[in-house]
Amino acid sequence: MPNRRSTSDRIIALRDDLPPIPERLLLAHARGEVLFICGAGISLSANLPDFRQLVLDTYEALDSAVHAKISVLPRNGSAEWPEDWNDLTFSQQAEARRFAQGDYDVVLGMLERRIDNQLSAASIVRKEVSRRLRQHHRKTSAIHKVMMKLADRGGASSIVTTNFDLLLQSAAKRMRSSVPTYSLGSIPRPTRQASFHGIMHIHGALNTKETLYSDLVLSDQDFGEFYLRRRVIPDFIYDAARLFHLVLIGYSANDPPMRYLLNAVAADGSRFDDLKERFTFIGAETSDPVITEDWIARGITPISYEAPLGNHEKLLSVLERWSQLSAVNGKPSTIDKEVRRIVKSTRQEAPESDRDLFDHLIRRSSNRERERLASVASQAHADFGWLKAINGADNS
Repeated sequence: MPNRRSTSDRIIALRDDLPPIPERLLLAHARGEVLFICGAGISLSANLPDFRQLVLDTYEALDSAVHAKISVLPRNGSAEWPEDWNDLTFSQQAEARRFAQGDYDVVLGMLERRIDNQLSAASIVRKEVSRRLRQHHRKTSAIHKVMMKLADRGGASSIVTTNFDLLLQSAAKRMRSSVPTYSLGSIPRPTRQASFHGIMHIHGALNTKETLYSDLVLSDQDFGEFYLRRRVIPDFIYDAARLFHLVLIGYSANDPPMRYLLNAVAADGSRFDDLKERFTFIGAETSDPVITEDWIARGITPISYEAPLGNHEKLLSVLERWSQLSAVNGKPSTIDKEVRRIVKSTRQEAPESDRDLFDHLIRRSSNRERERLASVASQAHADFGWLKAINGADNS
């Protein structure tokens, strides 16, 4: 039977072992209306630290006494403060408590004000952060490459990151793709035109020269400067959220950058109805409806996947599959192979997931592509049910 669910309800499994994705997101991507925002999670596989580890690394170099205390704290925080913190100064204790609460941007700001008393790109704290990031820097990983493929909107590639590393740039070069880099105030205003093209580092980027230091949105004062005073980032996010479906990759709900990003969008969403739906991929060992509802309450549609013991291979797999089947730059041979596999069975006998995927490939297609896929199906001796579905498909 034809699938008569509305576009808003359909979910598509790009492969049986992968988590389903809302079809409205897949169709938006096919129209070039998706903008990915990447966080620290995408660079963990390249041996770069997340925000928590970056703070630990910085304290290890600059304040061994505090590092000895906070390095043994559980990742999820502690309700009680250890008694042996009394040998720290009050300032150090305040920083350790903030660390335990996960306020890493505040911690770095407090440390910088205590030992630097200056807020320049060449402060001791920022020099150490840059050194640590370069020290950890490794070759680009598979997820950087797949993100650059998915960033292609058809004639222009646009992707946003809160990371300081240049691994997306490295991935683009390995793919022989010429993609410009923008940082902070140099980032162009969002538009669906081809001029909106590049890797946008909204929190700043490492300077390619090790002796030079760029502005980085790192501490609580930096977030206040760029989100509240200059409003560089909120204005960019507001415009982008009206033009594109924002898709968050590599974030947890409690990441400081995520907190600011969500607030920037949510504040506008309560006043305007033209913001497009936002999505995030979330990994967990087991399905947790509380985490799901937490994201929904923040105005974000979660797409869940299994991540046993923190292993996010399933995320990489679903993104790679998405890129392979992409209507923008996917491999025609892969798409044709999938069509031939599906139509080996009659439409009536095929699994619902196969019928959904087949119909999606048709719905998202231009007239020319639909004719091509119809020819592929016909040559594979598809039964009348499949051919009828092609003729009756809609692009809603």
